[in-house]
Amino acid sequence: MTLSDLQPDRKLIRIRQGKGKKDRYTLLSDKAMEVINQYITYYEPQKWLFSGEDQETHISERTVQVVFKKALEKAGIKKDLSVHCLRHSFATHLLESGTDLRYIQELLGHKSSKTTEIYTHVSNKDLARIQSPLDSMWKNDRI
Repeated sequence: MTLSDLQPDRKLIRIRQGKGKKDRYTLLSDKAMEVINQYITYYEPQKWLFSGEDQETHISERTVQVVFKKALEKAGIKKDLSVHCLRHSFATHLLESGTDLRYIQELLGHKSSKTTEIYTHVSNKDLARIQSPLDSMWKNDRI
């Protein structure tokens, strides 16, 4: 990711050649931007936000995996997880907070809504709170 891929005014990050070798935009939270700004201030990256061994190359996928594994260890998480689980968690949290599946599809870069629908079986947290329209009509003496 280059510095120009950050669009804090629009709260977006441009993802280049992500999963499926697709380009897309995804959300950039205010909190994440605060941390990124601290990082930029301290490390003063020139081209790549996270450069590799030299400033002309970006961090490798393998290095990201190693950093992720170390973060899991530091957090005391014993599950065998990959960086990819962050993508699933992101989608599941969006779904559980009420984000429309079509927006999630766009953020994940899925061509088919069927691909995005795999997250619906993971998220059934709020099913018990959903009220049947019949109950709603009954409560309001409409029937």
